[in-house]
Amino acid sequence: MTLHIYDSMNRKPEPFVPLTPGKVNMYVCGPTVYGYIHIGNARPVIFFDVARRYLESIGYEVNYIVNFTDVDDKMIRKADEEGITVPEVAEKFIAAYIQDRDALGARPSTVSPRVTDNIPEIIALIEGLVNKGTAYESGGDVYFRTNRFEEYGKLSHKNLDELQYGIRIEVDERKESPQDFVLWKKAKPGEIYWESPWGDGRPGWHIECSAMALRYAGETLDIHGGGHDLQFPHHECEIAQSESFTGKPLSRYWMHNGFVNINNEKMSKSLGNGVNVRDILKGTSSHAIRYLMLATHYRSPLNFSEETVRQAENSIARLSTSRDNVKHRLSTAVAETVQGDAELLERLDALSAEFRARMDDDFGTPDAITAWFQLVAEANAYLQKEVAGTIALRALLARMEEMDEVLGLLTPAIEQGLLDDEVDALIAERTEARATRQFARADEIRDLLAERGIILEDTPQGIRWRRK
Repeated sequence: MTLHIYDSMNRKPEPFVPLTPGKVNMYVCGPTVYGYIHIGNARPVIFFDVARRYLESIGYEVNYIVNFTDVDDKMIRKADEEGITVPEVAEKFIAAYIQDRDALGARPSTVSPRVTDNIPEIIALIEGLVNKGTAYESGGDVYFRTNRFEEYGKLSHKNLDELQYGIRIEVDERKESPQDFVLWKKAKPGEIYWESPWGDGRPGWHIECSAMALRYAGETLDIHGGGHDLQFPHHECEIAQSESFTGKPLSRYWMHNGFVNINNEKMSKSLGNGVNVRDILKGTSSHAIRYLMLATHYRSPLNFSEETVRQAENSIARLSTSRDNVKHRLSTAVAETVQGDAELLERLDALSAEFRARMDDDFGTPDAITAWFQLVAEANAYLQKEVAGTIALRALLARMEEMDEVLGLLTPAIEQGLLDDEVDALIAERTEARATRQFARADEIRDLLAERGIILEDTPQGIRWRRK
């Protein structure tokens, strides 16, 4: 089966065909770094990480770009509140974002461009639009003429003629039309600024992503992603200004993840029900957060609550216990094959194919997880055998690791602490220390493992371990 992606532009699944065979340029709108990311921000962090992982698993070289908006009105207000500079606000919350991203098991992006490192490119893009007549200067600001881009609204499918000017769009006398949006903002006294042909100022929000995508991926992206709330106006404006400048599609595929609700209510500042990721991770494993995000299809609304988190923790425990049981049985198995292994291997191949088929269907992670649990059922049944074969056990473990390589449900780097081989080596050293009556060293190793969340269990086959 070929990978199909639901394209927000066409509103239907489309076969995925990148611009350059074997290569994918993928741009995902990153955070405005004026605060800690909340659980809603975690959804695109986790989902697009999985989409990137899957693309790489099926052979694509992925240029994965996630930007930082490190200057805007919210950051200026934050700097004023804290009595520090905008760059200092940016450094603080970029570092916090990276910590949270890593804790959620998401891999670093290929490129993480900052707006402030791309000011010359942004100014050049605005100048190009002015020269084409699709942008104009007014009182030190520069605006995009939406009426010069006939397809404005094609992504969000909004009928802009029905908008009530002055109510849903703020009327600004400096604009030729209320629909026009800002590309360059004149600096107010005391604000951070850069010099430009139109005077001192800073970029508007939308132009930043267009300039960075152009610089780091070229004129046409393969995939542009972000939250559903970015379709309009942000992505709509990106399309208008980028395509007016290049004359080419900004992206071949548009992907948008759904909202996160808190206890079945929309998350909003007015309700005060937002929850920061770092606060959640104080009492919940990152594995469970990833599971919760992936157990619902990325385009559907997702509900975050104590109950859904508890269910996710239980599901992760089942996956982890099954994997650990297979690893432990493999460490003690001596026979290569036993009766029924050939049939098991055929079923494992079928489950791997099912996993890929579900992921090929618009990154269908809920059904892909179902395939993993079917693999768990196969493993649990096989482990009931009095004698197990090493070939079948290795195949079971390999299939689990292949699925985890894509979904990342068991091995976020920060929580892992010790690698499996390191745990095995420490247990072997502890066993040797006890055998040679070096009990102080054995106790030291036991305490070290306990601190890292490793639980030791005595079994008839010897010591086995699992993660807390």
